Amino acid sequence: MTQAPSVSDARLRMAALVRLLRPRQWVKNAFVLAPLVFSGQFLDPHQLGQGLLVTLLFCVASSAAYIVNDWCDIERDRRHPVKSRTRPLASGLVGKPLAALVLGGLYALLALGALWVPQAVAVMLAYLLLNLAYSLALKHQPVVDIFVIALGFVLRVQAGAMGLQVQVSAWMFISTLCLALYLASIKRRQELAQVGDEGRKVLRHYTVALVDRYAEMSATGALLSYSMFVVSARPALVLTVPIVLFGMFRYWFVVESLEGGESPTDVLLADVPLLLTVLLWVAVCLWALWPV
Repeated sequence: MTQAPSVSDARLRMAALVRLLRPRQWVKNAFVLAPLVFSGQFLDPHQLGQGLLVTLLFCVASSAAYIVNDWCDIERDRRHPVKSRTRPLASGLVGKPLAALVLGGLYALLALGALWVPQAVAVMLAYLLLNLAYSLALKHQPVVDIFVIALGFVLRVQAGAMGLQVQVSAWMFISTLCLALYLASIKRRQELAQVGDEGRKVLRHYTVALVDRYAEMSATGALLSYSMFVVSARPALVLTVPIVLFGMFRYWFVVESLEGGESPTDVLLADVPLLLTVLLWVAVCLWALWPV
C-alpha cells in the first residue's frame, strides 16, 4: 500500500513550488513602475491600474523565464553543492511534469494579459525570448552575458511605458542600462570572489579587477545619465541625485565590507540602510512630482 504523503512533505513541496517561481526576485519588476512615477500620473486611477497590471504580468513573465532557466540547468545544478538542494527542479522536490504545467499556466496568463495591454505583453515576449537565448547560449559568452542581464531591466521600463502609453526620456533608458550593468558586474565580481570560476563557465573569462572596472564605468555612467535626466526632463528631482549617489556608495560598501552583492535583491532586502535609502528616494520622487 502506498503511504500518503505527510503534512510536512506536502508543505515542503508547496514551498518548493513557490521557490520555483522565485517571488523574491519580483522586486526587480519595480522598474516597470518607473514610467508611472516619472510621468507624474501615479494619482490617475486608470494609469495606476495599468501600471500595476503590467507589473503583475512582468512578475508572471520573469517567473516563466526562471523556470526555463532552471530546466536548462537542471543537470549542472544537480552537481552543484548548494543548488542541488535549493533549486526545486534539481533537488527533485518539483518534477518536470509539474514544472511544465506551471509554465503553461504562466504563459496562459500572459496570453490573457495581452487582451488588455498587448504592447506591454509584446515587450514581455521579447524578454522571454532574450532569456531563452541567455539560458541556451548567451550566458556562456563573456560581456554578452552581463549586457543581456542589463537589457532585462531596460525591457521592464519599456513594458511600463508601453502599458501606460507614455513617452520615456532617452536618459531614463540610458541610466537604467548603466545601473543594471553596474549591478550585473558586481554580481559577477562576487561570484568570482566567493566561489571562483567553478560557479559558471563564463567566469573563467573574467577577473575581479576586470569586472571592477566594468562596475566603476557603469556606476559613473548611471550617475551622469540620471543627473542629465533630472536636469533635462525633471528638474524638481534634483534632491534625489545625492540620494542616488549615497545608495551607490552604500551598495559598494556592502559588497566590499559585508561580502554581499551576489544577489542584488538579497542585498536590498537584508541591508536596512540601503532599503531605507531606496524608500527615501521613492518618497522624494513622489513628493517632487506630486500633481499640483
